[in-house]
Amino acid sequence: MIRQNQSSVVEFMLLGFSNFPELQEQLFGVFLVIYLVILVGNAIIIVIICLEQSLHTPMYLFLQNLSVLDLSFSAAIMPQMLVVLSIKKTTITFSGCFVQMYFLLICGVTECFLLGAMAYDRFAAICHPLRYPVIMNNSVFMKLVMFSWVSGLTVATVQTTWVFSFPFCGPSEINHLFCETPPVLELTCADTFLFEIYAFTGTILIIVVPFLLILLSYIRILFAILKMPLTTGRQKAFSTCASHLTSVTLFYGSASLTYLQPKSGYSPETKKVMSLAYTLLTPLLNPLIYTLQNSEMKRALMKFWRRKVDLHTI
Repeated sequence: MIRQNQSSVVEFMLLGFSNFPELQEQLFGVFLVIYLVILVGNAIIIVIICLEQSLHTPMYLFLQNLSVLDLSFSAAIMPQMLVVLSIKKTTITFSGCFVQMYFLLICGVTECFLLGAMAYDRFAAICHPLRYPVIMNNSVFMKLVMFSWVSGLTVATVQTTWVFSFPFCGPSEINHLFCETPPVLELTCADTFLFEIYAFTGTILIIVVPFLLILLSYIRILFAILKMPLTTGRQKAFSTCASHLTSVTLFYGSASLTYLQPKSGYSPETKKVMSLAYTLLTPLLNPLIYTLQNSEMKRALMKFWRRKVDLHTI
């Protein structure tokens, strides 16, 4: 990182998994395949929900927004990370690092609130089926979606601008796979106490509170499921809720460990793996979790596939 004063910062160096040079090529191949699967899986969900009129309901429109977020998450980090893995060490400009952190925060914060909105939608549908059209009408749906995206934009603007307003003293190396707030903050040479209070409070409000509300929603859903008379309906509901909770726990758990941990909490390599859990693993699993166990999505997927086959046979 070249620096005489704060304004002369030109670039940072991302180390990636440089401590394991023998694994770089294998990791590059694995992450490239994962990235392509994420792109294809989430793009298919977005297209199918757009084309299939019967899926234009809050549940699937929430899922469409989630797929847009997952695509954006991977697009924000994967190209740069693949470059890091392919040439062992790489630089990223000051502005490039700012942009990457900005989009990561938009996607992360928005997804936190969106997953909460999706849990509320399922709670309303299962626990209050007769009132569901009133509880989750178009106006409520739009407000929940807009609140999620506006919250992400607001937090990303405040936090990224604040982080990059600090002077950087070196070293020039970010011991991480991408420009995430904690490792970048380690390079500053200013008092970051106020920012850390803000970040800790924000993490509680953005990650922990929605996660607790999701758990409460699913506890209520669980009691509603237990009252269902038919065993098959109960098993289907249990399966769906278990899958959703797996995705939610993975996302919120790894994000909490990343942003709530003390500075000396984990080794840099452990932090990299935890970051990958919510930026890479959840976008990879969400299409499987939210589609393969959903009969309507599977029917829409088969309909879409048959339409493509018919077009090629004409």
